Amino acid sequence: MNITNTETFSAFAVTYALLVLLIWGRYFLIAGLFYWLLWGRSEDKVWATRLSVKRPTRKVVSFEITMSLFSSLIYALPGALVIEAYKAGGTQIYTELSSPLAWAWIPVSIFIYLAIHDTYFYWTHRAMHDPKLFRTMHLAHHRSRHPTPWAGFSFHPWESIISAWPLPLAVFFIPIHLGAVVAVLIVMTFASIANHAGWEIFPQRMINGVFGRHIISATHHNLHHTDYSANYGLYFRFWDKVMRTDKGFAEPA
Repeated sequence: MNITNTETFSAFAVTYALLVLLIWGRYFLIAGLFYWLLWGRSEDKVWATRLSVKRPTRKVVSFEITMSLFSSLIYALPGALVIEAYKAGGTQIYTELSSPLAWAWIPVSIFIYLAIHDTYFYWTHRAMHDPKLFRTMHLAHHRSRHPTPWAGFSFHPWESIISAWPLPLAVFFIPIHLGAVVAVLIVMTFASIANHAGWEIFPQRMINGVFGRHIISATHHNLHHTDYSANYGLYFRFWDKVMRTDKGFAEPA
């Protein structure tokens, strides 16, 4: 290995290590905050609708955290590759906003990225519920029959390997502002944690209104953890409705 390759590998290793620490920190900060706000206080102080009649056990929470930490090691890999490629000018991520069209593209690009992620997730998620794949790839996530905020990234390594790549690959083909990348990551993190919280944090008028008819919430996703044949989507109910796998909302169970 020559000096240039050694320097490149060293730079990637540092980026990867820092990104792992960042992902772990984000996970403990956000999931921990959600867990404390929803499960760590008396119920009369929680402004949310409880979806699980059972309180999380220490064993379940420990498993969710352990799997999430291992998943982070996998998710950080394509992330580090993107960062190093961006530093070398090899991605479609940009920072300049020189025209009104460039500003207008920001929300459009965010939606496109979320739609790509949602589509990829729906079909791979549904495939992993095939009996031939379920035990190997997806059973680990469904050990959380009554999920908590810690379950947002609780995946088997094989599932993490499959799900970690669509958004990192997209930045090499679809222009996106750096701020929009951050926005997509925020939405992804919030959706993953909030939809596994065991509580519905959105008001019922939103869940029963336009928002709830199109956007996946904890009330919608919680049903998937008790009925494996329904509600496979990530952000939007579009594919579930098109493919007739949408069974609506969960009752407390």
